[in-house]
Amino acid sequence: MDGRPSSGKDLEAINAQNRSRGLAAILITFALLIGAFFICMFLGSGGLSFERCIDGLFGNGEWGDNYIIRRIRIPRMLCVILVGAALSVGGMTMQSLFKNPMASPSVLGLSSGASFGAAMAISYGIFSFMGAYGTTAAAFIFCIGTMGLVYAVAYSKYGTSTMMLLLSGMAISALFSGMTSLIEYLAEDATLADIVFWMMGSFNRCGWNSFYLALVPIVAGLILVGINVREMNIIAMGEQQAKTLGVNVGRCRIMLILGTSLLVAGSVSISGVIGFVGLIVPHIFRMIAGPNHVVLMPLCMFGGAIFMLVMDTVAKVITVGELPVGILTSLLGAPFFLYILRSRRREIWS
Repeated sequence: MDGRPSSGKDLEAINAQNRSRGLAAILITFALLIGAFFICMFLGSGGLSFERCIDGLFGNGEWGDNYIIRRIRIPRMLCVILVGAALSVGGMTMQSLFKNPMASPSVLGLSSGASFGAAMAISYGIFSFMGAYGTTAAAFIFCIGTMGLVYAVAYSKYGTSTMMLLLSGMAISALFSGMTSLIEYLAEDATLADIVFWMMGSFNRCGWNSFYLALVPIVAGLILVGINVREMNIIAMGEQQAKTLGVNVGRCRIMLILGTSLLVAGSVSISGVIGFVGLIVPHIFRMIAGPNHVVLMPLCMFGGAIFMLVMDTVAKVITVGELPVGILTSLLGAPFFLYILRSRRREIWS
C-alpha cells in the first residue's frame, strides 16, 4: 500500500524535473540566440567597429553606418533566423512523421519543386510581371504545388500512408531534378550561372521585403506544426496506438505536411536551397533534450537560427567575396552528420 503513493510521487517528481530541464534548455538556447545575433551583427565585410555598429543600430551614426546596419545586416540576419528555424522544425517534423532519422523536407521533393520553379523563372521569365520577386514567387508556388502533387499521387481510396508519401515524394523529386537539369543544359551561360547560384543557397539579396515575404508562410507553418506537437508524441508510439487513444492521425498528418510545406516554401523562396540544416539540428537537440516534441520544437527553432546565423557569418567573412552559405552547410554538415551517426547512433532515437 505504501509503495503506490510513493511511486506516484516519484513519477510526478520526475515529470516535474523533466519539465524544468526542458524549460531551462529552451531559455538557454534563446539566450544564446540573442547573443549570436548581436555578435554576428558586428561581423561583416563593412569593417565597422563595435562603437559604429552600436551607433548605427540606434540610428545615431553616420548615414552609411546606419544604412549598413539597419537596411542590410539586420534584415538579412532576420531572414537567416527565419530560414534556420523553419528548416530545422521542418526536418524535425519529417523525421517524426516518417520515423526515419535520415528524413528531411527534401524527401517530399519540396526543394526540387522550388528549384524547378526558380529555374523556370530565371530562364523563361514566368511570373516576370512580379518584377524582382518573380523568382521568389515561382519558387514558393512550385514548392506548394509539389506538395499537392505528391499528396495526390500518394492518395488512394484506402487512405494515404506515410510510406506512399515517401515513395511518391522521392519520385516527384527525381522528376523535378531531371527537368531542372534539362533547363540548365539548355540555358545560356549567364542564365545558367544565375540558376546555379540560386541553387547553392545564399542570403546576399535578402532585405526587409524578403523578410516580410517569408514571415507569413513561415509563421503559419510553425503554428500548424506547433498545435500538433502533442499528437506527434503520441503518433511516435505507433499510428494504430495513436488512433486507439483518439488521435485523428490522417488530419494530423495533413496539417504537419502542410506546415512543413509552408516552412520550406517560405525559406527557399528567399534563400534558395540550403541543405543539411533540417538533418543536423534536430539530431543535436534530440540527443540533448530527448524525443519530447513539446520541448524539441522550440529548441530546434532557436538552435536552427543560431546554426544558420553562424554559417552565414562565416560565409561572409571566410573569403574576400561571399561564399554561398549552402556550400558551407554541406561541407561542414555532411562530415558532422556522419560523425553523429557513427558515434551516437544508439542515442539518437532513445
